[in-house]
Amino acid sequence: MPFEDYHQLTFERRDHGVLLITIDRPDKYNAADEGLHGELARVWRDVGADEQTRVAVITGAGKAFSAGGDLAMVERMAGDYDRVQHMLREMSDLVYNIIDCDKPIVSAINGVAVGAGVVVALLADIAIAAEDARLGDGHVKLGVAAGDHAAIIWPLLAGMAKARYYLLTGEMVTGAEAERLGMVAKALPRDQVLDEALRVADTLGTGSQQAIRLTKRSLNNWLRSAGPTFDQSAAYEMLTFLGPDVVEGYTALREKREPRFPSAAD
Repeated sequence: MPFEDYHQLTFERRDHGVLLITIDRPDKYNAADEGLHGELARVWRDVGADEQTRVAVITGAGKAFSAGGDLAMVERMAGDYDRVQHMLREMSDLVYNIIDCDKPIVSAINGVAVGAGVVVALLADIAIAAEDARLGDGHVKLGVAAGDHAAIIWPLLAGMAKARYYLLTGEMVTGAEAERLGMVAKALPRDQVLDEALRVADTLGTGSQQAIRLTKRSLNNWLRSAGPTFDQSAAYEMLTFLGPDVVEGYTALREKREPRFPSAAD
């Protein structure tokens, strides 16, 4: 099994070639530290290479899908050129490995999805969310530009007006609202989300594999065409990790107060 070296993702093989992947850091609401971020970036290459897998379903252990980047990781990155450079490469791998994986991916968004979590949640080929889940890209509230995945997928799913609103304000969107906007395929009561994701995965796993995979490949050309926009946004995010606002951003989060960004000082 090609998944033995993973420590924060767990794997369960099910019928019809369905591989259930669980983000397994529930004590931290599945927040991504360096280890988990790396695993989320590379797992899609292993899914693509695994002959037993026809479709992957990804969900979170406990109450959250993934609560974004671990704050301690953010603190370690701020002002550290080498860490920032590494994250830029890994961030790109995360996005492009999902897009390039030839097998369909279904996300079962069972709770909050932020940061790296919402990357996986929304770049999945089919996203099914809990109605009360909360999804968001809060980069600007941290004092960094919206990078990760936002520029490549939010305008395509929600339209430019809504993408601008949520990415510039950092506000969250519920699963029910995400369905209304077209950001996820379905929004259901929380206790039905995983069952529905697995049902959809069974349909994909028993369907024509070549037809499904080639359809995914052609649809994802919409995302590939936005690759330069993503590359620029990722570079801008990492650039702002080297500035002073991010320090105030994570300090305010630590102290549970509103940030007072140096760039907005009177």
